Amino acid sequence: MKKTALITGASRGIGRSIAKKLARNGYELYLICHNDKAALNDLPGMHFAGDVGDHDFIRSVFSEISHLDVLINNAGISHIGLLQDMSDSEWAKVIRTNLTSAFNTCHEAIPLMLSSGSGRIINISSVWGRVGASTEVAYSASKGGLNAFTMALAKELAPSNIQVNAISCGVIDTDMNSGFTQEEREELVNEIPACRMGTPDDVADFVYSLCEANTYLTGQVIDFAGGWI
Repeated sequence: MKKTALITGASRGIGRSIAKKLARNGYELYLICHNDKAALNDLPGMHFAGDVGDHDFIRSVFSEISHLDVLINNAGISHIGLLQDMSDSEWAKVIRTNLTSAFNTCHEAIPLMLSSGSGRIINISSVWGRVGASTEVAYSASKGGLNAFTMALAKELAPSNIQVNAISCGVIDTDMNSGFTQEEREELVNEIPACRMGTPDDVADFVYSLCEANTYLTGQVIDFAGGWI
C-alpha cells in the first residue's frame, strides 16, 4: 500500500514543493488550498479548496480519507503592521489560519493514525514563534502557539507511535517575502550565516526526511534557518 499524506496550503510555495517531493517518492496525496483549486491541477492526488480554519470543511475533507500516514500543516498567512492598528477580524484570521487549522486537521487525523498504529504530524512553523518579530505580533503568536501545540501533542501521542515535530523556518524565498526590495533582500541575506535565503525545495527535502526519520524523534521544534537566529 502506498503511503498517504495530507498537505495544507499546497497550491504554492513550500506546500507545493512538499507535494512534488512526496509525489516523487511514491506518496498518495490529499492536497488542500484556500481557493485556487486550479493551481493544484498539475499535482497528483485528491484536491480540496476551502478554509482550513473551518472545522466543518476539514471534516468534509477527512470523510474522503480512510487511511493517513502523514499530516503536514503548512497553511499560513502573515500580517505586517502595528498591533494597535490591527482589527479584531485580522487578528482572528491569522490565528484561525495558522493555529486553529492545526487543531482541526489533527483532531480528524489522529483517529486514523491510532487505528493503524503509526503516523507522522509535521507542522511548518517559523523562528518568529520563538523570538518574536516587531510588527508581526499575530503571526509570531500563532507560530509560538503552534510550537507549544507540537511539543504537547507529541507527548500525548508518543505512546501510540505517532510522531509530532515542527520545522521552524527562517527566511524562505516565497511569496510571503516578496515584498522586500532588492536592497532589503541583500541586507537580509548578509545577516544569514548560510549566505542565502532558504528555498521551498530545501524545506520539502527536510519534510521528507522527517517523514522517514527514526520514530524516536518526536516533540521537536527544529530551526531551519541557515544559522540565522
